[in-house]
Amino acid sequence: MTPLYTAKSSAALALRYEPDEAKALDTVPPPAPRRPITYQPSLFASRELPRVVPFETIAPGPVQAPVRRAVSSKPRVRRPKVVSGQQDLPFAPNAPSRRARPSEGVIYCDAPVAPPAHRAVAVLLDGVLISIGLAVFGSIFWLAGGRLHWNAQTLPVLLGVVAGVVLLYNLLWCLGDGDTAGMKWSHLKLVDFDGHVPNRAQRFKRMASGLLSLAAAGLGLLWALADTETLTWHDHISKTFPTPY
Repeated sequence: MTPLYTAKSSAALALRYEPDEAKALDTVPPPAPRRPITYQPSLFASRELPRVVPFETIAPGPVQAPVRRAVSSKPRVRRPKVVSGQQDLPFAPNAPSRRARPSEGVIYCDAPVAPPAHRAVAVLLDGVLISIGLAVFGSIFWLAGGRLHWNAQTLPVLLGVVAGVVLLYNLLWCLGDGDTAGMKWSHLKLVDFDGHVPNRAQRFKRMASGLLSLAAAGLGLLWALADTETLTWHDHISKTFPTPY
């Protein structure tokens, strides 16, 4: 009796739970639709092309020898570009133009050399100033009770005093780095062979060489009469000369 009861109970349970199981099966959601897979496009336009860069495209080509051009012996002169209607700018119109140096001791600027007569006027004016200074000094000496005796013993002393005053007069103008008063009054200025104003060292050199021209019995001054450019010894030695302005 017992096995029959068990079979009935199992069948009853199966019939009892059959509607619930069907309902559970109806509530299961359908599977989600699959999204289409998008593939990344290929980096190469064609699969037939090689994907490895060949070595020949990276390696440098054969070195070619440089082409040698014939060089002309004449220097290439660059001509300035001329623009129509452009005006010229006058740079330093008063500056003396330079010429090529033909040789040492020759003037290579456009400044003219003062003629000997013009230079003599400047020396005469400087001599007048020196004479006035000596006259003032002699007057003070006479008023102080001193007396001058002209004889063979006092004459060298007097000449030495005069030479010392002349030397002091020129020395002061060299220290002042300027032309003497006689040169300024006669419209003369001292320039070097380049046409520039000489410096103090050149003025001292000119003064020392001027003493040499006088010591040679004035031969250094007379040399200007035979020189092609009317230059004296101290002009050639100091490479300076007076020019009118």
